[in-house]
Amino acid sequence: MGIDLPLIWAVIILFGIMMYVVMDGFDLGIGILFPFVPAKEDRDVMMNTVAPVWDGNETWLVLGGAGLLAAFPLAYAVILSAFYLPLILMLVGLVFRGVAFEFRFKARAGKRRWWDAAFIGGSFTATFFQGVTLGAFLNGLKVVDGNFSGGPFDWVSPFSIFTGLALVAAYALLGATWLVMKTEGELQQRMRALARPLVWAMLAVIGVLSVWTPLAHEAISRRWFTLPNLLYFLPVPLLVGVVTWRLMHTLRGDGHAAPFVLTLALLFLGYTGLGISLWPNVIPPDISIWQAAGPPQSLGFALVGALLIIPVILMYTAWSYWVFRGKVRHGDGYH
Repeated sequence: MGIDLPLIWAVIILFGIMMYVVMDGFDLGIGILFPFVPAKEDRDVMMNTVAPVWDGNETWLVLGGAGLLAAFPLAYAVILSAFYLPLILMLVGLVFRGVAFEFRFKARAGKRRWWDAAFIGGSFTATFFQGVTLGAFLNGLKVVDGNFSGGPFDWVSPFSIFTGLALVAAYALLGATWLVMKTEGELQQRMRALARPLVWAMLAVIGVLSVWTPLAHEAISRRWFTLPNLLYFLPVPLLVGVVTWRLMHTLRGDGHAAPFVLTLALLFLGYTGLGISLWPNVIPPDISIWQAAGPPQSLGFALVGALLIIPVILMYTAWSYWVFRGKVRHGDGYH
């Protein structure tokens, strides 16, 4: 029995995307939350909670893109052709956010507000267009003879706009709970207060997507609501309810790390639901990972490199988070 290289690469890419959502999600969420925290000292603390690690967080985005090119060249070509505009706008947002992150600490007091605005705008733009791309991907792509045959604005739809705003709410919740874990005092209490309505917004988003997606796509409806699949997948929505209840409970109490961990669990359950809806298609609605995979020789060669580099990325990521563990207080800084 041979090794299923496309399946292994699908797992690697899915893992890389999930790690990016986890690692860079709270980073982007902090920028989204900036308008709710006007004090310069509090904004300094917020940025300093991610200053030592934010550069490395985006490594996973690079890994996901490079893995898609190496393992599924057909998917890479079609997806980039379909989404070049939102992906370019996402990258512009990431550039503005990154530049603002460094320049804000060096700017004079009168100019700092411009870099704050760039940080907010870059964070919102990058997050929104990630969500728009996800929504358009779920809607499916028009492919003829291995080429994208749609128009340059096919990604614009009510569903994709909704998923863009939904991801903004999700990253904002992730950022708020990260700050609950990493800060203390008045700033921490403000984040607890902001997180509670964001939990309800996140639950509403999951509910709307759970109804809208199967209504719009008959194949996804059959996947979820026919027996025995319904029994197999029923734990996912049940776990969403349990995790949401626990998250609200910890936000009303004095938990520090628990809200962030539970938010990660909620995002993972949402990610699992999307995976169940799409599997095994890498180009919705009907091109599977096996159909889009590259030659076995290419998959095997690239896999050797991936198996060498992924443990290194995991080790230096774990080490950096361990070194900079604990609370960040006013006056602390990494610039």
